Amino acid sequence: MRAIYLEGIAGGQATFEIEAPSRERWESSHLPFARLVARDGGIVQGWAALSSVSSRDVYAGVAETSVYVGEIYRGNGIGRTLLQALISESEKNGIWTLQAVVFPENNASVALHKNLGFREVGRRERIGRLNGVWRDTVLLERRSNVVGSV
Repeated sequence: MRAIYLEGIAGGQATFEIEAPSRERWESSHLPFARLVARDGGIVQGWAALSSVSSRDVYAGVAETSVYVGEIYRGNGIGRTLLQALISESEKNGIWTLQAVVFPENNASVALHKNLGFREVGRRERIGRLNGVWRDTVLLERRSNVVGSV
């Protein structure tokens, strides 16, 4: 998983992070459920997880997605399989809204999320700097039809 995350960092289109977090920091920043790994035998091809968007109780059903696929495995449907499973696991655990924060240049990730029911709800211009360059992010959101319905 760490190696795949480092590929995402190196590519410059997946995260503002410039180094992979320690295992302890990763564990504490992701929800304890819906930690998914795609494998072919013993080879990890990709992973997905959820993070809280806030510690406030009112946002207990809102989570942010992370989906990473190893560079040589991209384009084979692994990201789609992981995100579909992440959606399913999120709903089993009471999550009514999923958010994804994506660099707009990451066309594959934007398309993947939109194809699985996420909609673009905004663009944050010059929200952060990566390697000295201001970057925008697109905020995508998916509301559950199962959890949180009136």
